[in-house]
Amino acid sequence: MSEPNRSDFAAYDWAMAFPDSILTDDEVIIRQFRPHWRMLAIPVLWFIGGIVAIVLVYQVLPPENGTADLITTLLVLLAMIFLVVSPLLKWWFTIYVLTSERLITRTGIIARSGIELPLQNINNVLFNQNILERMLQSGDLLIESAGESGQSEFSNIPRPEEFQSLLYRTREEQSRKTAAEESAIAADLTRDPTEQLERAARLHRDGVLSDEEFAAMKDSILGGSDS
Repeated sequence: MSEPNRSDFAAYDWAMAFPDSILTDDEVIIRQFRPHWRMLAIPVLWFIGGIVAIVLVYQVLPPENGTADLITTLLVLLAMIFLVVSPLLKWWFTIYVLTSERLITRTGIIARSGIELPLQNINNVLFNQNILERMLQSGDLLIESAGESGQSEFSNIPRPEEFQSLLYRTREEQSRKTAAEESAIAADLTRDPTEQLERAARLHRDGVLSDEEFAAMKDSILGGSDS
């Protein structure tokens, strides 16, 4: 599978490790990254503004008025927690992960939340960029999928057009793999029915086969073994 260079996303996945424990046996990580760095621009500006404000407080207010200096400094620091620290932590603890089977997002520091979309359920992927986002190579992805998810928006994706292409190629590769697995199960009538059932169960567990498809394949295998 041809992919964008690793360096294209390197600025966004530094010091990041998605836990292998939540991956299935044959699942591999294709790409993982954080939101675009532009999300850090405003917090950095607020940080600079806060430092300037503290300096001005001690330069403008009389030196003997230490209480006023301290109160003003504490208020500035409190504001910086909400305007600087909170956005930085939100950016750090938000990750996007594309695996060979799913598109995953995780966000939150203590209370975690996220979205998981099986690749075979994805019907369409649209990306949107305004002029500034195009200059900075960022944007949003709108993913239309089958099932209860409907539409899911992934915001502030670095290089969204390239990631859209990578997502399509990964989904097509998974579809070909699934078709080959299903064909092998259906065509190899001489295979031990127990092994066929195990392979079908693995596909069902990995989300490749729906409940109805698994039930139909199970009936076909058991029916063939009876004959």
